[in-house]
Amino acid sequence: MLPLSLLNTAQGHPMLVELKNGETFNGHLVNCDNWMNLTLREVIQTSPEGDRFWRLPECYIRGNTIKYLRVPDEIMEMVKEDSIRQRQATSGGNRGRGSRGGNTGRGGNRGGNS
Repeated sequence: MLPLSLLNTAQGHPMLVELKNGETFNGHLVNCDNWMNLTLREVIQTSPEGDRFWRLPECYIRGNTIKYLRVPDEIMEMVKEDSIRQRQATSGGNRGRGSRGGNTGRGGNRGGNS
């Protein structure tokens, strides 16, 4: 299971993000990109000491500052189901007999005759 597929499946669900500096963010994942940059909504930010809290309507977290992510267990199951569906969808084709369709295979249309 790839981290980005997990994050894409987790969009719209609550998650906890801990940063390398100790701050934590609890909110609903809105968006993620290929660098694991996250956008969260309805966020509660906690200080590294755990003694101060802030409520934010939305926040952006740079991917390389993330220490770990915690997502609900149901997301893990959803990712497994999605990967099984994708494997089944891609494995159905390219089976059975069939020709290559004339002069298009191995060496194809050499010599200039069309």
